[in-house]
Amino acid sequence: MNLYRHTRFLLSAPELKYLPEDSGYEIAFAGRSNSGKSSAINTIVEQKSLARTSKTPGRTQQLVLFSLDEQRRLVDLPGYGYAKVPLSVKLHWQKTLGQYLQTRRCLCGLVLMMDIRHPLTEFDQQMLLWCENMKMPVHILLTKSDKFSYGKGMTILAEVKQQVARFTNPISIQRFSSLNREGVDEVKFFLNQRFELDPQQQ
Repeated sequence: MNLYRHTRFLLSAPELKYLPEDSGYEIAFAGRSNSGKSSAINTIVEQKSLARTSKTPGRTQQLVLFSLDEQRRLVDLPGYGYAKVPLSVKLHWQKTLGQYLQTRRCLCGLVLMMDIRHPLTEFDQQMLLWCENMKMPVHILLTKSDKFSYGKGMTILAEVKQQVARFTNPISIQRFSSLNREGVDEVKFFLNQRFELDPQQQ
């Protein structure tokens, strides 16, 4: 049984008090508002419109949870850095995001998405520092890898690996494209490990 294909929308939470019980496993997806988070989630779960995508960056304005089963959830975090929204809204997102990352005990991994053309922004590095402090495993997706040739993409991959080598928490990195499905098996390997999935459940 492929759990990912059976992923369903669970809820949207503007604040932590609306989240389900803090148990089981959650893996969060973070990144800039135009990094392709929703498209990546849809590609991974093999569904065209589970996560809402938009040509307007910043559409995800809450914590959006998707359920694989009763114990495992994917969390689409509010995008950062680009969305054209009022400052008060940005500050609310920042506060809620910080509280979630620091207090959610069932959070067992973070998938950090970076546009391969603009990796390691200031906020990306802040996220990596937080994850290091919390000893949180991180899997970096260099999204939109189809924008570059294989050779150039591999060069950027090597450069990013070198730059994050200073962190002490587990960090894995790959190229990813929702357009041509490059790297889907690789990111699923990370998810399966963090979800402690048995091969028969994948």
